[in-house]
Amino acid sequence: MYDVLCSITQTFLSSQSFTMLVLNNTNTQPLTFFLTGIPGLEAAQVWISIPFCLLYVIALSGNSMILFVVLHEQSLHEPMYYFLSMLSATDMSLSLCTLSTTLGVFWFEAREINLNACIAQMFFLHGFTFMESGVLLAMAFDRFVAICDPLRYATILTNARIAQIGVSMLVRNVTVMLPVVLFVRRLSFCSSVVLSHSYCYHVDLIQLSCTDNRINSILGLFALFSTAGFDCPCILFSYILIIRSVLSIASSEERHKAFNTCIAHISAVAIFYIPLVSLSLVHRYGHSAPPFVHTIMANVFLLIPPVLNPIIYSVKTKQIRKAIIKVLIQKKLQI
Repeated sequence: MYDVLCSITQTFLSSQSFTMLVLNNTNTQPLTFFLTGIPGLEAAQVWISIPFCLLYVIALSGNSMILFVVLHEQSLHEPMYYFLSMLSATDMSLSLCTLSTTLGVFWFEAREINLNACIAQMFFLHGFTFMESGVLLAMAFDRFVAICDPLRYATILTNARIAQIGVSMLVRNVTVMLPVVLFVRRLSFCSSVVLSHSYCYHVDLIQLSCTDNRINSILGLFALFSTAGFDCPCILFSYILIIRSVLSIASSEERHKAFNTCIAHISAVAIFYIPLVSLSLVHRYGHSAPPFVHTIMANVFLLIPPVLNPIIYSVKTKQIRKAIIKVLIQKKLQI
């Protein structure tokens, strides 16, 4: 009987010790992080927020307009414009990911964000960034088929195939981002909880960990190289084939017309990848630059594609421009 009582007591004490250990670990785990506005320019953040606010308005209104005209204008129900609507939806979602936290920090000094919200924002932020890369690859494929094999364009890019391409991009992004999120949940954060951006960024978050984050770094690099790192060379290769095909056309007028259909997409690719590469170079080699340079560049990088893509496609694509003018005239007549 005594032995049984001793055994029960030891089990109870060990379970109590385990419970206390879990509680201690929970207490030491910071549940709240602090976002950063623009270091060194805190006094001017309200004024700096005005151009950022305008950029968000332009991004959301411009992409909403593109989506509206593509969905409602029957003449735009073609593969090229379906992919354009995917790009606009992705750009709009990317802007909405950071809108609340960025303007919250600038306007109200609302710097606190809990761990779950931070991980959720990180998931959608990186997911939509990779999604944009995938959409640009799909649009490159669309231009390749339209120029290199125009007779089979309608049979290759059917509505069902376009839907399959969209779903496959979504599945790819979720597949690469889920392990990244799950392994961030395993990290412990001991002392510093101040992030260096006005939104949650994977590299920024794992650097605050006081445990080994090598697996997280590897998963982050794998996610990057399996999405944007794969898409960029494929886009480049598709344009090599397009250029070779266009140069074989005898008529200079036809060559000019073929190249002209690619200008908007080439511009969209440039404004997505050039800021991405520039930001990486600044983070790697620009250690002497003031902290606010890194922060402003990081915020601008997320806003450049959503702001410029609708403008580029409205200016360079006659059908989109006509559809937008038609919608605006109809609205004016209704007023």
